[in-house]
Amino acid sequence: MRKALSLARRGLGKVHPNPMVGAVLVKRGQVIGEGFHEFFGGPHAEANAIQSAHDKAPGSTLVVTLEPCAHYGKTPPCAELIVRNKVKEVVVGALDPNPLVSGKGIRFLKKAGLQVSAGILNKECEALNKDFNFWMRRKMPYVIVKRAQSLDGKIATKTGESRWISGEAARIFSQRLRAECDAVMVGINTVLRDDPLLSVRHRRNSPQPIKVILDSHLRVSPKARIFSKDSKGPVILAVTQQASEKRRKLFQGKAVILEVKEKNGRVSLRALLSELAKQGVLRVMIEGGGEVIAEAFAEKLVQEVCVFIAPKIIGGRQAVNAVAGEGIRRLQDALELKEMRFERVGRDLLIRGRF
Repeated sequence: MRKALSLARRGLGKVHPNPMVGAVLVKRGQVIGEGFHEFFGGPHAEANAIQSAHDKAPGSTLVVTLEPCAHYGKTPPCAELIVRNKVKEVVVGALDPNPLVSGKGIRFLKKAGLQVSAGILNKECEALNKDFNFWMRRKMPYVIVKRAQSLDGKIATKTGESRWISGEAARIFSQRLRAECDAVMVGINTVLRDDPLLSVRHRRNSPQPIKVILDSHLRVSPKARIFSKDSKGPVILAVTQQASEKRRKLFQGKAVILEVKEKNGRVSLRALLSELAKQGVLRVMIEGGGEVIAEAFAEKLVQEVCVFIAPKIIGGRQAVNAVAGEGIRRLQDALELKEMRFERVGRDLLIRGRF
């Protein structure tokens, strides 16, 4: 199962909105086939493992990280393929939360006479697709907040300068985090101040996330770098009804204008994330600014936090804080991270945790 998990991770960033899955075929104590879900719309892990076994599948044991599907989608049902190839036993890591699958794959295999066991390394197999599971169960994207800040919690000086608080190693690591997401999200003030590209640039042919800009009144410039050739990947401009038709016409062919209901005169972040989930967006990384991050925390929309802390002191009452908004009145209302991990990335410290 650990080998199957390792195989599954090779599909990271390539299979969304499908889950990552790995499979291993074993016979007489020897691995005779292996495979993983390589890209969205392509053969599933079980099919790739069976194909790699070259007709040796009869009488074997299939170890797979996720319950085999029993319905027709972009590919035929894997459960039927397993039975047809006379596999005698199936070992499953985690059940599929998709109501089209959940429990049905295992019932199909048992009814066909196969020996089936489930829950092997269940925690690890569940964690592998935490975004997919969350999306299926909550109908919302799995949201990560990513920040680079100074030791005293600043993300820019009092003049707005922010390049670069973190070191080069942390910036490369951040590019990897982007590549793992379906969408990156920032507020309009971040675009106006920093004019970022918001694309993945650390490796060629990397999947490019959707760039989502919260811009209630459509203030972004048509000449912003997110629309340039250097910034690859689609752009969504999330606006309210207050965005004029004249301004909207400026972005034809440049971006998708997504009108979202408003809250307190601005784009409702909850409504926007709900709409993105309907479009198959599983994982969203919010990169700024402080007001957007504050709203995400206040609305309890965040599942994970990645904070790079640079060994720098910026200081100043007018310097920009990592999290803006009104803040809490009582410490007992503070959001507290669980399952925290600490890692040295170049000269910076990375803290990752989940709520």
